[in-house]
Amino acid sequence: MSYIEAQYPAEKPAFYQMLKEQLALYMADAPNLTAALANFSAVIVQAFPNANWAGFYLVDGDELAVGPFQGRPAVSRIGFGKGVCGTAWKEDKAQVVEEVSCFAGHIACDCNTHSEIVVPLRRADGTIWGVLDMDSVLPGHFTEEDRVGLEECVKLLPAPN
Repeated sequence: MSYIEAQYPAEKPAFYQMLKEQLALYMADAPNLTAALANFSAVIVQAFPNANWAGFYLVDGDELAVGPFQGRPAVSRIGFGKGVCGTAWKEDKAQVVEEVSCFAGHIACDCNTHSEIVVPLRRADGTIWGVLDMDSVLPGHFTEEDRVGLEECVKLLPAPN
């Protein structure tokens, strides 16, 4: 299936309803988790025009390992509790950072990034298997509405065993 450019509504509830529909559409025939994560990151970076990075870090022992993403090259491994991603994993909750330069221990991958949102990915039993990470070139780009909307979107992902 070829990608069809979507015009996302400005109102957040309608935006996230359409985003969930797009994600479901482009992940429907994914043959495995890698394909689902790749299409998820491709769709989501198109939905957020000011995003300069969108993708996944997956739990690998006591670190997060970079997974499928859209954007500039990224740090390959992040320790538990390190940076915004590791903090989301350690604290077991999403992180919305208005200005990354003010986040103690921020791990910089792209000097153009100003804001970031990280959402944990959970299995049915509640254990975290990874995180969705999104960066933006705009300060304060991500909101609590985005946190809620993205927490709903990641529920569409098939959790690994």
